[in-house]
Amino acid sequence: MNEVRVAAIVGSLRDESYTRLSCRRALEAAGNYDNVTTDCVDLRELDLPVLDADDKDAGDGEHLRERIQRADSVVLGTPVYHASYSSALKNALDYCGFDEFENTTVGLLCVAGGSFPTTTLDHLRSVCRGLNAWVVPHQVAVPRVSNHFERGELADEKVADRIDVLGRRMVEYATIEPDPRTIEAEENPGAEHVD
Repeated sequence: MNEVRVAAIVGSLRDESYTRLSCRRALEAAGNYDNVTTDCVDLRELDLPVLDADDKDAGDGEHLRERIQRADSVVLGTPVYHASYSSALKNALDYCGFDEFENTTVGLLCVAGGSFPTTTLDHLRSVCRGLNAWVVPHQVAVPRVSNHFERGELADEKVADRIDVLGRRMVEYATIEPDPRTIEAEENPGAEHVD
């Protein structure tokens, strides 16, 4: 198998972020394969002003797009905010588009202080469908996330196993044959780069 590049976008800006820890865990599982390189795209380390469609290269916009475009598969990791995903991740996705995500394998991961965070994953799945990405069926939602970590380490074996499986799926399905474009992608004005 050729080299596989797996990235994870950490959609949290907190210093002590469970999203970051979970994304890194998924990348570690992916990195257990000999032919895999990983890239943790930590949005906390990038300068991404709120997207102005007239200046998509503002700050680190071009750098972000280059990193995502190089990836064969991408984990989208987010904390749950108001039953959806974070504004940091939304803004990063706004900087990207079909060039970065079309026919790319995507994995979904969210962490929540409460329960139950599945609508967040549904929202992300819809965004990915609109970009004609291929989202793996396995997804990870971690409710009451602080109960599963001790001193910055994942202590819950069941949660760890789910995250590890996601990391492995990012490798196993990184080069899956793409499906025909979705109707959402066909009808999306962004597909023609029209604002």
